[in-house]
Amino acid sequence: MKKILLLVLSLLLAACSTTSEYDQNLQKWQDADISHYQFDLFIGCFCPFRDVMPLTIEVQNGEVVSITQQDGTAVAENDPSYTYFVEVATVERLFEKLSSSLNGGADEVLVTYDDTYGFPSTISIDQIKEAIDDEIAYQVDNFEVLP
Repeated sequence: MKKILLLVLSLLLAACSTTSEYDQNLQKWQDADISHYQFDLFIGCFCPFRDVMPLTIEVQNGEVVSITQQDGTAVAENDPSYTYFVEVATVERLFEKLSSSLNGGADEVLVTYDDTYGFPSTISIDQIKEAIDDEIAYQVDNFEVLP
């Protein structure tokens, strides 16, 4: 009986010490220590702002410097969509959105990570599997480290 108990405890401890794909990629992103970067973000959903995608976003020291629509027009802070865009406008915020969805906030989450820096390059979230038009997807392209 003791041997079985020890085996079970060993397996539990091993499982607890194993880092998830999310944790590994978050650590890779944090280890990269990138403070200034730019990327294109496509948000795919049944939303009124579909025609301005992708957005080009510049981030420095964790703060959004600029958000620009595909036609080059800057998204102003008083734009009704700005609040929605800024919620996912940094790599850290994309990780936060992904974390909340993975931890019970959605019925289905699919994600791929950037091989070099670890950030989520695609995230597909289906909040309620049986519902229609509740899906949302984020795609990061043209990531560039800036001086």
